[in-house]
Amino acid sequence: MQKITPPQKRILEKLIFPEPYEKVLEETGMHQGELRDELINLISFGYIVAYETDTGLEQNLEFYDTDNLQLFTFQATKQGLAEI
Repeated sequence: MQKITPPQKRILEKLIFPEPYEKVLEETGMHQGELRDELINLISFGYIVAYETDTGLEQNLEFYDTDNLQLFTFQATKQGLAEI
């Protein structure tokens, strides 16, 4: 099991409900690059999932666009919530 960092915990606390990228960016106060890296890590750990913002459908995590995370909405998984 991966140990989460304080910034990752701060993100998970904001993702109890689905939140768009811009809102997570605003509420965490993180820089775009830092948030991008942490979101990618949390997805790879299985702690959050990405949804297409327009459709609300869960995105196939193998093919989500890491260069355009602003197009997605994120939510913590059961496993991610257990970490906070």
